[in-house]
Amino acid sequence: MIWLFYPETLILLIPAVLLAVYAQYKVRAAYAKYLRVPTQRRVSAAEAARTLLQQAGVTNVQIESIRQPLGDHYDPRRRVLRLSAPESVSVAAVGVAAHEAGHALQHAQGYAPLSLRSAVVPLAMFGSQLAFPLFFLGLIFQATSLVNIGIILFSAAVLFILVTLPVEFNASRRAIAALRTTGLVSEGELGAVKEVLTAAALTYVASAAMALAQLLGMLMVAGNRRRS
Repeated sequence: MIWLFYPETLILLIPAVLLAVYAQYKVRAAYAKYLRVPTQRRVSAAEAARTLLQQAGVTNVQIESIRQPLGDHYDPRRRVLRLSAPESVSVAAVGVAAHEAGHALQHAQGYAPLSLRSAVVPLAMFGSQLAFPLFFLGLIFQATSLVNIGIILFSAAVLFILVTLPVEFNASRRAIAALRTTGLVSEGELGAVKEVLTAAALTYVASAAMALAQLLGMLMVAGNRRRS
């Protein structure tokens, strides 16, 4: 958003935007490629997620369907794992389901970064909504306090995105390890699962890069205004 009013920040945002575009292409291409490849055991995504949870002794998580492609996620508040293709026996769907099951396992085991991310959510949502309005009002009315508040609030949103990275990486590692242990997919299929999950992880890296670029842009604009 900041580059719309301050073109000088484009030097920070262009690399992040390009990375985001590339990440979206990679994840959609990898998912589409392996959505057409069934696992040898013909286990569905929902069955795979349930097996991984039961193996870890987690029995209080419900599995639901969600009508949103690549909208798979785990809701820790309701202890619900939502899958976009629960009946699919494809490598892609099983890999994504295993990743989301990894989040449920994190929650059950009290994984600290997940707890921190959950705690930061309200502040991050509040900050992302008010940060830029306050920041721009501060610039317009030359109110340094509003500029600083805007930067602080957006920093909370950036913190949420940064904390998300280890949470996502850890969930993928748990998924790969659990799939290997249970034998739900073959060793050859694990390579395809890794490709899908690596592509998905890149989207989170891109989001972090974009958020950091915007934060640096805000700091740059604020610094230039103070010096002038």
